[in-house]
Amino acid sequence: MDTLRLILLIVHILGFSALLGGLLAQAGSPEKKVTGVMRDGVGTAFLAGLALVGVLEGGDGSVNHAKIAVKFSIGLVLLVLVMANMRKASIPKGLWAGLLLLAVAEVCVAVLWSPVHN
Repeated sequence: MDTLRLILLIVHILGFSALLGGLLAQAGSPEKKVTGVMRDGVGTAFLAGLALVGVLEGGDGSVNHAKIAVKFSIGLVLLVLVMANMRKASIPKGLWAGLLLLAVAEVCVAVLWSPVHN
């Protein structure tokens, strides 16, 4: 079970890395858009996160449900915004900045919210 948890955690981190990389790659460009890398990254991170919670719930580890609820909510908003704007030729800079802010907030919640495990 521990190996599966670690694999899912790595996939989850790689998914968010793809989302953040896709956002940051456009930082200097005047026109922003949702890319396939961003779509695949947020989808991978979301699904791997759901699977990770399932593995943690099924194992002997305790889960901080408040933290998971916050991460799920932010992740769902990111997923919906990315998917809703996927086919558009460009997106407003404010939406791009909002996506970046939400992605960074998601990482901050994951890292800074103290874990239940001792």
